[in-house]
Amino acid sequence: MMRQLKDIKTIGIAGAGLMGASIAQIFSRWGYDVIIYDKVQAGLEKGQALIQINQDGYIETGKLTAEQSTEIVKRISFTTEMTSFAMVDFVVECIFENMEVKHDFWSAVSEIVSQEIVLTSNTSGLSITEIAKAVKNPQRFVGMHWVNPPHIVPLVEVIAGEKTEEEAMKIVWDVAEAIHRKPARVSKDARGFVLNRLQFAVLREAFHIVESGIATMEDVDNVMKYGLGMRYAAIGPFETVDLGGLDTFYHVGSYMFADLSNRQEVPHLLADRFAEGAYGVKTGKGLYDYPGNAAVEKVQKRDRDFIKLAECLFETV
Repeated sequence: MMRQLKDIKTIGIAGAGLMGASIAQIFSRWGYDVIIYDKVQAGLEKGQALIQINQDGYIETGKLTAEQSTEIVKRISFTTEMTSFAMVDFVVECIFENMEVKHDFWSAVSEIVSQEIVLTSNTSGLSITEIAKAVKNPQRFVGMHWVNPPHIVPLVEVIAGEKTEEEAMKIVWDVAEAIHRKPARVSKDARGFVLNRLQFAVLREAFHIVESGIATMEDVDNVMKYGLGMRYAAIGPFETVDLGGLDTFYHVGSYMFADLSNRQEVPHLLADRFAEGAYGVKTGKGLYDYPGNAAVEKVQKRDRDFIKLAECLFETV
């Protein structure tokens, strides 16, 4: 018998980076005690700073008062001791996206934790089945893929590995709903799950459009933000087909699908910028340039806009 939602009080988060820190504050926001583990103290300090930045954003937008924010932060503790996982009721792993690193972590932690608790990984696309090979009692291991920034975006993909039991899937689903997330079930352990398969299909065509001279990056971004993005914030692709008419989509698809990019290598524009060390806002230059304080301002504006959108569609903090 696995530990059910009603018995889950303390959450263990592995990794104090961007995702781990933000996920921790979501659990804390909805009343859970949270222990964040990172193998180095510097990582924990970075995580504390990230949480404060996120909390300041919520205070600024009026989603939280200063007093509420203080209470949220109080429920989060930080440690470099892996033995702390013996005290938790549920684990979310957010460490480096490398199979060997994840195997090392899980082979140790799955021995430390209670054998009754469900274990999850926030991997963006690594095989849940493959990660689970290092997990003691892999039937309790589930993919729990959050979306950046997780303290605002409500989607959580719940992914089954080959040995994952249905009871574990249900517990993760219940936990996601308890913290006001919107879970989506991924029944087959496909590379990239659902979100990243859709995202990279869009990216492939977006890079193709720019590299072919059809439109600029700015215009492609505008088409997505003010057209498709606005539409898909309210209705999904299959709902769009029903509302637009299957006859219309069939006829357009008869000539469009054959004209879309089907390349299998990384687009040149992305590969070239990567080779230059231009990684985006984290380096001050990516596909766009971010001089001075522009990178920080870009992230802050994104979060403000996401919060406004979330307020229109659903309750999320």
